Amino acid sequence: MSDDRPNGAAGAGGSREVAVVAFAQSDHVRRADGLSEAEMLLPVVREVLDRTGLDTERLGFVCSGSSDYLAGRPFSFTMALDAVGAWPPVSESHVEMDGAWALYEAWVKLLTGEADTALVYSWGKSSGGDLPEVLTRTLDPYYLAPLWPDSVAVAGLQARALLDAGITDERELAGVAARSRNAAAANPRAQLRSSPPPEELLADDYLAEPLRRHDLPPVTDGAAAVVLAAGDTARELCARPAWIRGMDHRIEAHSPGVRDLTDSPSTRLAAERAGLFDEGAPAPDTAELHAPFTAQEVILRRALRLGEDTVVNPSGGALAANPVMAAGLIRIGEAADRVLRGTSRRAVAHATSGPWLQHNLVSVVEADEAASAPGTDGGADAAQAREESR
Repeated sequence: MSDDRPNGAAGAGGSREVAVVAFAQSDHVRRADGLSEAEMLLPVVREVLDRTGLDTERLGFVCSGSSDYLAGRPFSFTMALDAVGAWPPVSESHVEMDGAWALYEAWVKLLTGEADTALVYSWGKSSGGDLPEVLTRTLDPYYLAPLWPDSVAVAGLQARALLDAGITDERELAGVAARSRNAAAANPRAQLRSSPPPEELLADDYLAEPLRRHDLPPVTDGAAAVVLAAGDTARELCARPAWIRGMDHRIEAHSPGVRDLTDSPSTRLAAERAGLFDEGAPAPDTAELHAPFTAQEVILRRALRLGEDTVVNPSGGALAANPVMAAGLIRIGEAADRVLRGTSRRAVAHATSGPWLQHNLVSVVEADEAASAPGTDGGADAAQAREESR
């Protein structure tokens, strides 16, 4: 890679272009009883491949993201490979993280020229256990995890820090929840698709002060998949590729005692390295933020310098559906999908992992200036190109 920026930001300056050419996700539900991980994934993988005309023989790389902690058994991801198929053999990898980091690995693979296409998928059956307690395993194993502070209590500490600093108030947080879930009314895959007005939400009791139920994400079972392609291959597979102009991820100290919980410098640095703040670059018209708790959206908006012209979480975000280990990949997929559909020109997507926004990934996706406008016959041209390339 020709760019000298560390941690993979070469997409902003590297010589090879890589794009999202298709995105698919499952219906997100409270419990996907009776479905294994492979059964939940199979229709999603089929849908995303059908959208490109690809089959497994033309996949240069496959990468997945998940967590064995959710399944309660080691190497659970190997069973999900049935959704891809045993034949023909594929070059395959897995990350024990959100699928956004699997996409990062696949992106680097394509940037280096080792593959021209990649399938990225992830899933989360969060209903299998007590999710807030399962997530205590992300805490420091020596000092914090033995105290068993669940994820809601942990998020409450961050929200309290914001309120005490005067950065936000409970009325604004209720507005974030109501806006997000009402926006999800246009997302047929979302789990929660409506909300009472903020005034009614504020009448509820606290779960972990200052957090009420509306400040929390739903427990969700769901899956998602993305297809990446490089250069001319992307243009053959898609009329309007969502080009990844830059992507970067940064991590902060594990201990909350050495961090300012009201800020996210790792998000800001990742955005800078991904090219979001480049001189002369337009502000993003869309932002898909992985903010499972309402207070975290406030922090991310500030870190990413998002103004009123940027539509935040038009899909509803993690407050409308939060399949753990897939919600970050879905943010990239949703942002890219708006570019693919012609409703966005430049979008930023964010994914997070760990407590208090500890580890953050930022991706910038854009359309070509000469991309087909909505309503043209670009889709028919792409379909013809796919047929000719087979």
